[in-house]
Amino acid sequence: MNLFSSALEGSQLRYLNLSNNALGEKGVRAFEALLKSQNNLEELYLMNDGISEEAARAVSELIPSTEKLKVLQFHNNMTGDEGAITISEIVKFSPALEYFRCSSTRVGSDGGVALAEALKTCTHLKKLDLRDNMFGVEAGVALSKALSLFADLTEIYLSYLNLEDDGAKALANVLKESAPSLEVLEMAGNDITAKGAASLAVCIASKQFLSKINLAENELKDEGAILIGKALGEGHSRLNEVDMSTNAIRRAGAKLLAQAVVKIPGFKLLNINGNFISDEGIDEVKEMFKSSPDMLGLLDENDPEGEDYDDEDGNEENAEDENELDSKLKDLKIEQGE
Repeated sequence: MNLFSSALEGSQLRYLNLSNNALGEKGVRAFEALLKSQNNLEELYLMNDGISEEAARAVSELIPSTEKLKVLQFHNNMTGDEGAITISEIVKFSPALEYFRCSSTRVGSDGGVALAEALKTCTHLKKLDLRDNMFGVEAGVALSKALSLFADLTEIYLSYLNLEDDGAKALANVLKESAPSLEVLEMAGNDITAKGAASLAVCIASKQFLSKINLAENELKDEGAILIGKALGEGHSRLNEVDMSTNAIRRAGAKLLAQAVVKIPGFKLLNINGNFISDEGIDEVKEMFKSSPDMLGLLDENDPEGEDYDDEDGNEENAEDENELDSKLKDLKIEQGE
């Protein structure tokens, strides 16, 4: 590392990829001569490098300028909250940043809030990937306050962040009014229920350029699936992939989702595997896709028996919730149109 660093010292690099190395703090500092001579970096990749709190601090100390940085990626490290706070200092001084990735880095609420605050300076952001961290609701709400500044945002990956309904609603409500050209929306594995789906549905309805939606591994059930399906009912001509797998969806929700996407020109894949769709429901969905069976994903993990939440009382309660959420969706659409 020292030899490599010395050989390139003084080179005016635009792209530097040190990913998939056993760096840690010592490794980062071994590149001191190279890093200290870089004032014009546009892309920096430090993925799977053992970037701990100390290593992140070394990166921050050694790179003299990130003013021209457009891409910064820290995927799959053991950064944690303290490391994320240090990374946030790098982000704060990267006003040209267009693609920021800090996924699978063990970042909790404090680090998530720090990153969210720092991202407010990155008004040119187009892609944001924070998947697989432990943000929680507080960091999700903090991030929502930054999203309104990203007019050029096209892809956002917020899966597996423990957002829950409150975090998801805060983010969806802001996204609804910003990011007009959003193409990819991923919020899988966040414990989102039908209550959060109402806000998500309004957001999705407003995004006519969406090509991919991933809401897998949540708790949307039929009520949430119906709201999302209705949001996709018209105007999403560029949509080609929807993942609603593992959401305790039954026959009604599956049918409505299928109806919403099957006629979209160029649509490629509907994933509703891992749900609780009855055999009759499966047959009905397959019938809808009979002329294009490749558009319907595998259903080998569907469980027709499913978790029993459809008892008599539950049915009445679910119906009331669905009517309430449906009414809320209509009201929100009216407000949006105004």
